[in-house]
Amino acid sequence: MHTNQDTLLFRFASKSLKYFLLVLFGIAIAYVLSSGLGILQIIPILMYVLQQFLLPLGIILLCLITTAVILESLR
Repeated sequence: MHTNQDTLLFRFASKSLKYFLLVLFGIAIAYVLSSGLGILQIIPILMYVLQQFLLPLGIILLCLITTAVILESLR
């Protein structure tokens, strides 16, 4: 019995989700620190990054995770 029976797609989806959530956590920390310290010039930059890059990446990641879960349940 092998201990690592997950497919390559499932492992890729879970690692991608981990790093995506770490990036979101880092942006949240940067937002809180910038608003707390009064550096308000970075907030529009963070919002632009969230809207233009992370939202489409999050949707793609959600589709990838859904596909991995469906393939794992069929296996």
